[in-house]
Amino acid sequence: MKLVECVPNFSEGRDLEKIQAITKEIESTPGIKLLDVDPGESTNRTVVTFIGEPEAVKEAAFKAIKKAAEVIDMRFHKGAHSRIGATDVCPFVPVTGVTMADCVRLAHELAKKVAEELNIPVYLYEEAAQKPERRNLATIREGEYEGLPEKLKDHDWAPDYGKPVFNPQAGATVIGAREFLIAYNINLNTKDRRLAHEIALNLRERGRAKRDKKGKIIRDESGKAIMVPGKFKAVKAVGWYIEDYDIAQISINFTNYKISPPHLVFDEAIKEAEKLGLRVTGSELVGLIPKEALLMAGRYYLEKQGKSPGQPEEELIDVAIKSLGLNDVAPFDPQKKIIEYQFQEFDDPLIKKDVRNFVNKVSMDTPTPGGGSVAALSGALATALAAMVSNLTVGKKGYEKVQKTMKKTAQQAQDLKEFFLRAVDLDTASFDQVMEAFRLPRKTEEQKAAREKAIQEATREATRVPLLVMEKGLEALKLIRVVAENGNKNSISDAAVAALAALTAVEGAYYNVLINLPGITDQQFRTSVRRKAGQIKRRSAQLQQASLKIVNRHLL
Repeated sequence: MKLVECVPNFSEGRDLEKIQAITKEIESTPGIKLLDVDPGESTNRTVVTFIGEPEAVKEAAFKAIKKAAEVIDMRFHKGAHSRIGATDVCPFVPVTGVTMADCVRLAHELAKKVAEELNIPVYLYEEAAQKPERRNLATIREGEYEGLPEKLKDHDWAPDYGKPVFNPQAGATVIGAREFLIAYNINLNTKDRRLAHEIALNLRERGRAKRDKKGKIIRDESGKAIMVPGKFKAVKAVGWYIEDYDIAQISINFTNYKISPPHLVFDEAIKEAEKLGLRVTGSELVGLIPKEALLMAGRYYLEKQGKSPGQPEEELIDVAIKSLGLNDVAPFDPQKKIIEYQFQEFDDPLIKKDVRNFVNKVSMDTPTPGGGSVAALSGALATALAAMVSNLTVGKKGYEKVQKTMKKTAQQAQDLKEFFLRAVDLDTASFDQVMEAFRLPRKTEEQKAAREKAIQEATREATRVPLLVMEKGLEALKLIRVVAENGNKNSISDAAVAALAALTAVEGAYYNVLINLPGITDQQFRTSVRRKAGQIKRRSAQLQQASLKIVNRHLL
């Protein structure tokens, strides 16, 4: 699943009718989920958050920017927050299955469309910036809307997209790509804001002002305070007192959790608190968090306990919640706080059913779920067994030399298991798309052409899905061989079952590839796919036999 977050800020926070007109454009876009609408009266600004697949997010952002340009007139806008246009800023944020480069591409494509179709000058910022001085949003905003006419006359401030012509109603828009912003608070057993801030100064990237022996701030030749950097990059932090909880907190913004993840900052905050005679009682997440940030934390704390980090997603998240004390001041519900869980890729997912219901559904007189979904489920079971044997090896006497290998294998097997579970629904969804294409009207020549195009595209996708299952099945068989060779010998029969189930996944998917190929008119595509599928099938069979040979050597 490919998910992108978009967080546009609109220069209207008081007129709910206008705000709703904008958000309606977002909600009406297929494949989009609106997560939050946060209007501010004093700032006269609304922050909107939504997620979806990349192209859908780009389309929703454009529609919202267009509507904002129609209902907001910047000539009459006043508010406490700095701003440059009706849609002040619109960042794309990679969530899952996409890279920062993908989001930069989206930013450029949206900027071009906004400039050409709406005649709004566009600047690019953060990761999408084309000039170093434009990375910082505050720099682009200098002079705000009122200073924009003169700014556009300056050659150095020509927009990245569009003509340097002032749009009096819409102003300009800043579009970009950035990492996910995590708002996070660490709770202390004190009400003293100053103590919380003292810890914050040591944690945050900016650090604190350097002082001499008398405690006076040391300044450079221009009179600017010389700063002593803190311990973590991409971290902003302050200390404050929260009346609702009657405690002091270290309030933190993580601008790139991949550089400085919350769990490392949390553990360091514990050390800093102890120096001041304080205790960290837990933490609080404000808003949403990417799933990977919690998975990283779960693996980290399991490693500290000397356990295998190759556990199921749900277990890793549970470990992270307990270790970070995320239930300290309010209940933490992963289904509400993890951003990926806000977007359901499939209606009534098969993998959410219990075993009996799934098997019953397969047995009914409907074509889906069918062999492709069963093949994918076989892959999930195979990799689950591979993870199990790996985890049963970690920490066991006599297997000290393979601990690192087994931990890595367990984690890789869990990742593959997650893919196969998704593929159970993906295979069914792709076949349903083929059926929908065949049901399209064909009364006119134009309809016939559109129908045939839809059938071809859907059939290609229905072929690619089982081919991908084959590729992942091959990866699984490579892992299973490692497990059979190095894993706990008391569980070697489970490695054998894993090898058998993995080849079932590969060969089951192989026949699903073959059955779709005749419906594809592109001969080159058919030949290429058939050749690749055959190669994977043969190599997979060899790997399975290699694993079974190892098993038989120990059991027979």
